Amino acid sequence: MTNDKYALINGRVILPREIVSGKAVIIEGEKIAAIADVASLPAGIPTVDVGGRYISPGLIDIHIHGALGHTFNEPTTEAFAAITAETARRGITALLATTATAPVSDLTASLAFCRRWMAEDWDGSQILGAHVEGPYFNLEQRGAQDPANIRAPDDGTAEQLLAYRDIIKIMTFAPELPGALELTVRLKELGIVAAAGHSSARDDDVLAAMDRGLSHIIHIWSAQSTTTREGPWRKPGLLEASLAFDGLSVEMISDNRHLPPTLMKLAHKCIGPDRLCVISDAVSGAGLPEGSRFRMGEMEYEVHDGVGMMFDRSSFAGSTTLISQMIPILTNAVGVPLVEAVRMASLTPARVIGVDARKGSLAPGKDADIAIFEEDFSAWRVMIGGKTVKTVKTVKNEE
Repeated sequence: MTNDKYALINGRVILPREIVSGKAVIIEGEKIAAIADVASLPAGIPTVDVGGRYISPGLIDIHIHGALGHTFNEPTTEAFAAITAETARRGITALLATTATAPVSDLTASLAFCRRWMAEDWDGSQILGAHVEGPYFNLEQRGAQDPANIRAPDDGTAEQLLAYRDIIKIMTFAPELPGALELTVRLKELGIVAAAGHSSARDDDVLAAMDRGLSHIIHIWSAQSTTTREGPWRKPGLLEASLAFDGLSVEMISDNRHLPPTLMKLAHKCIGPDRLCVISDAVSGAGLPEGSRFRMGEMEYEVHDGVGMMFDRSSFAGSTTLISQMIPILTNAVGVPLVEAVRMASLTPARVIGVDARKGSLAPGKDADIAIFEEDFSAWRVMIGGKTVKTVKTVKNEE
């Protein structure tokens, strides 16, 4: 399909608040020109009959480390191309290249490569920027992050990473650490989303950081402190802050491994689809068979029971499920309405990183980033900027 004007017809169109039939999505060049009644289409406009499938905004993953044996910690064309090709064929049209804790010199090398990648045109999912996850974490909540390279925000290395402020969209850190509040102020000044994670924070630590610009929480329930007791007093942690504070957007890994349905229901009920984001936290094990070994930074892990695991089974090591595969989990196992599940994987993350004026929903004037999904949310056709992704083929989703 070229960039000429054409219309997608005979689909169930997923809009932010409803799913409609009998509408055509008109694409002109790189943009969505209109959502119109089929009967009102101009005579002679080329049409693509999608056969009753879902016409969805392209999905956006703001927390993904890798796939197919590669991660964004690898500053190579092979790694970035493999990951973005795999995500694109799954209906994920845009993402943040997410790094894991590693030596600062390795992180800056990855960020430098990401900057060069973003300056050129590539096939596959569009990289909108970087999500720097760590290295400023609490050792007690490190999860599968490399303990040898965990640091404190006041150790003088943050500015080395912030030399790439032009591409960093999110930086995640533990807000209770020395220098964390100063880092929050700095990120706010630079227009970077300040996010909390891998943290033993109490709610007052979170409030202090929110006063300075903290606005986002990564992977709820994963590597988060929770309520403790001091004598008779209960002290809420990062988990309770994530559920209770309206000023925060929150991520949820919806692979039915990291969280059981009851917890996902609780997050959806407390936070709602306009602040709760579906993220994959996918690692290089995504797309690899059971038993495969994979690396993240300097650490090695294994695909076990459909999820990344540490060898001693003490912690998950990221998901091996991409966000298009999570939509059926949310609708079938959790009971989230489909229109909300899609919004949580498209418009809501677009708002978090400030690109919702041009991405995240099907609306006139927005980029023609569109995924046409089968009933099980495997991708039938994917368009990025109006162009059909060449690498797409139907891949049946598996749980």
